[in-house]
Amino acid sequence: MKKMAAGVFKTNCLAVMDEVQAKHETVVITKHGKPVAKLVPISTGTDEIYNFLGGRGAIIGDVVSPVISPEEWGELK
Repeated sequence: MKKMAAGVFKTNCLAVMDEVQAKHETVVITKHGKPVAKLVPISTGTDEIYNFLGGRGAIIGDVVSPVISPEEWGELK
């Protein structure tokens, strides 16, 4: 992981972004020696969370019809 001062990052921003993309290397941006931001390469694949519950649930019954009848709905008003 590479560290870079905010001023250096500001002057070389586009070049640093190109380098992060090309080398897939994270850059930590610091102010007065303290980390304030992290520039990470983005992955073009799907996220790990995508479809992680696929096939684990089941629909039982009618999911289209109303749960209560129109008469019962009128009683709720």
